[in-house]
Formats: sequence, structure tokens, C-alpha cells
Amino acid sequence: MKMKSHCPINYSLEHFGDRWSLLIIRDLMFNGKRHYNEFLESGEKISTSVLGDRLKHLEETGIISKEIDSVKKSRIRYSLTEKGISMLPIMLDMVMWGGLYDSESDVNNVFLTQVNNERELLIKSTRERLEKEHLEKSNL
Repeated sequence: MKMKSHCPINYSLEHFGDRWSLLIIRDLMFNGKRHYNEFLESGEKISTSVLGDRLKHLEETGIISKEIDSVKKSRIRYSLTEKGISMLPIMLDMVMWGGLYDSESDVNNVFLTQVNNERELLIKSTRERLEKEHLEKSNL
């Protein structure tokens, strides 16, 4: 991937800095979605062409991986990689920021309190869950 510059913010934006990529990562990280059709069912109504493009881009940048689903061989199962899981603190910061400024946010207030008051514990427990669900091959 050719970078426009090597500024750390630009590097981040080149990898995941568009709306759809972040929503796919959100669905993988917090909503348990793992398959193409599950991403299509998200409330934001991503188009099939954009979804395909974003999944390909996230795979090429090493944020997600894909493999044949062990239950239904005709479909692909997407997983976060270690690189993708390492985005957890960023995603939690976005949850906090959006929850603070969106007066109609649908985020659970208990979760916001946990992100705010028990951040390190939440990161640790969520990271452990994500590593088990996404990185351990025995969970296929």
C-alpha cells in the first residue's frame, strides 16, 4: 500500500479512516457479526459494492482476515486480526465521544460508565474475548 505521507494520523486514516471500515470493525468487535450478510443487515445500510470493497481493503491492510466458515462451507467468515483487535482503545474512545455528544445515542449508559470508570478492566476483558473468538482457530 503506497502511503500519501508517513504521518501517524495519515497512516491510521489510510488503514481504517472511512465510515464504512469503522462500522465493519465495530460490528466485528462489539456486535458479533462475522459474515457478509450480517454486515449488510446493519442499520447504516451499506451497499453491497461498498461492503465488498471495504472488506477487501481491511483484509489487505491486515485488520481482518477471512476463511471458509466451518459450519457452512459456502460462506466466508471474517475475523479481526491482532492488528484489528489492537484498535479496541480507539473504538472505545469513539464510543465515549459519540455517547457524550450525541443526545440521541443508543449506547447503553452502563457501558459508557464502564468505559469511563473501568477502562483498563474493560479493555483487558474485551481483548481476551476478542482474541478467543477471532484468533483461536478452535472456535471455527
